[in-house]
Amino acid sequence: MSVLDIKSAESCQYDLVSLGEVMLRLDPGEGRIHTTRQFRAWEGGGEYNVARGLRRCFGKRTAIVTALADNPVGRLVEDLILQGGLEPMIKWAEYDGLGQACRNGMNFTERGFGIRGAVGCSDRGHTAVSQLKKGDIDWEDLFGNKGVRWFHTGGIFAALSATTADVVEEAMIAAKKHGTIISYDLNYRPSLWKSIGGEKKAQEVNRRLAQYVDVMIGNEEDFTACLGFHVEGVDDNLTNLEIDKFKAMIDKATSEFPNFKVTATTLRGVITATKNDWGAISWAGGEFFEATHRPALEIMDRVGGGDSFASGLIYGWMEFADGEKAVNYGAAHGALAMTTAGDTTTASLKEVEKIVGGGGARVDR
Repeated sequence: MSVLDIKSAESCQYDLVSLGEVMLRLDPGEGRIHTTRQFRAWEGGGEYNVARGLRRCFGKRTAIVTALADNPVGRLVEDLILQGGLEPMIKWAEYDGLGQACRNGMNFTERGFGIRGAVGCSDRGHTAVSQLKKGDIDWEDLFGNKGVRWFHTGGIFAALSATTADVVEEAMIAAKKHGTIISYDLNYRPSLWKSIGGEKKAQEVNRRLAQYVDVMIGNEEDFTACLGFHVEGVDDNLTNLEIDKFKAMIDKATSEFPNFKVTATTLRGVITATKNDWGAISWAGGEFFEATHRPALEIMDRVGGGDSFASGLIYGWMEFADGEKAVNYGAAHGALAMTTAGDTTTASLKEVEKIVGGGGARVDR
């Protein structure tokens, strides 16, 4: 019997619904933000990327709950969401012509190369989605009438304002009431929490939300900063000894939060911006599962690798109800996502299955 009691596809309109901000990503390509004269426009956002990956790579029925200012930039983001195959559940906010009341978020991202690390510059203050509050979304209709197998959100959305964590909790209560699996990516971003109380506030909010979560995702920094669980002596380059310490921390976390049925994290050792050691580990039902480790994985764009891991992990549980397959599908999908530019995956299920099976980069003819 699976540790996750996932509702049948036939009983629900959606396989997964995410809640979060969708920003316009502006990418200078091989150049740099501060010297470029042109940008490529994409869409992206931590919670959104998971739903998009599950739709585009794995063929599941997904939607995104978000909010946008009703202006041409907001409509561009909507168009990008539609191209990604998701159903956009957008609360449109009236635009005042200046963006003083509300606006749409932008994320300037340069990929980095070799010894020069990637750089992200977010411009997301006073966005429409940060102003969502309890009562704005009819969660009862979504989870009770339409039906959702899996709900995903995370610490990025929860940190956007004083009201967004309340929206998350409201959604989780409704999801739990109707038997929907809940996953949450802690995704600690110090810059988001800095103005609203820092790490102390992050722990207050995330520990409150953690009580509803079935599948908790995060690395060692996330578990420490957001939930207060410490791993002594662990850095970016995880040795076997340090992985054992991380496992001990997960044992402590799942003991304190017995509602956690699955936890998962990527294992990344940064060699250069374009070469990372890459792997993943997951805990489910008292057992640990480790994905195939990929040392010195070549990286084109690391942004979104963790989100693609999450969507592969979710697919593995939906499709196989198997912890080992889930973590390997997640790690393979995350690895493939980082071989292309942009936040979102361009991988196919066939490509993921090939990597999970140990296949290499031979030419497909």
